[in-house]
Amino acid sequence: MTTTPRILSIAGSDSSGGAGIQADIKTIAMLGGYAMTAITAVTAQNSLGVQAVETCEADFVGAQIDACLEDIGADAIKIGMLGSPTIAAVVAERLARFGGKVVFDPVMIATSGSVLADEATIEGFAQIMEHATVVTPNLPELAALTGLPVASTEEIVEAALVLARARDVVVLAKGGHDEGEEVIDRVVSPDGKVASFAHQRIETRHTHGTGCTLSAALATMLGHGQPLTHAVRLARQFTYEAIARAPGYGSGHGPLGHQAVRRSE
Repeated sequence: MTTTPRILSIAGSDSSGGAGIQADIKTIAMLGGYAMTAITAVTAQNSLGVQAVETCEADFVGAQIDACLEDIGADAIKIGMLGSPTIAAVVAERLARFGGKVVFDPVMIATSGSVLADEATIEGFAQIMEHATVVTPNLPELAALTGLPVASTEEIVEAALVLARARDVVVLAKGGHDEGEEVIDRVVSPDGKVASFAHQRIETRHTHGTGCTLSAALATMLGHGQPLTHAVRLARQFTYEAIARAPGYGSGHGPLGHQAVRRSE
């Protein structure tokens, strides 16, 4: 028997290692989890952008999920880039049978600005959120999912609450795209409870994979059995330290320094 939490990441592969499956594996491992993967798409990308994408067949994605869950099992699932509406449907069907902790990062656009989800795939996000424990949109994603403005604190909370109640899911609205000296993330529950988490903004261009890292860290902390609010706090701390320790690679939006973060810090 082991106390190592089993975390399944369902996401796309980033050839440069900064985001997606690669960022998830690094995060999960550094936080004491056992990482498994179901790859939805293979991308050719780097700090400058996404040059090419090959989406996997939906049945193959389902087979990867089944192979992991039927043998090793999972304590939590993290979902990132889906790649197509048919993949979204297959993933949702597996989630309905899973019944455990699920963190959904509704990836639409890469840090570089490359589009990673078309309108049909975004429509498929609804069936994923029906089975999620937490959904982690950034502000542009929150606006796209709700059709509401997110220019002020009140608007962000209102949009997050609308999404939380519509899907009966906790919403972690990430504030990195907002302006100001602090980054403020807000956790909004369907019952209207709001918790805010803030840290000083790090002025850096090395933020590739930040959303992937945060959601993977959150899934790992939930897999460890941490209560949601504390899991968010720990996941944010890991992500902040990874940004602060970025190795400086790439001439665009560079990767984080996952390998430099130690759990004792």
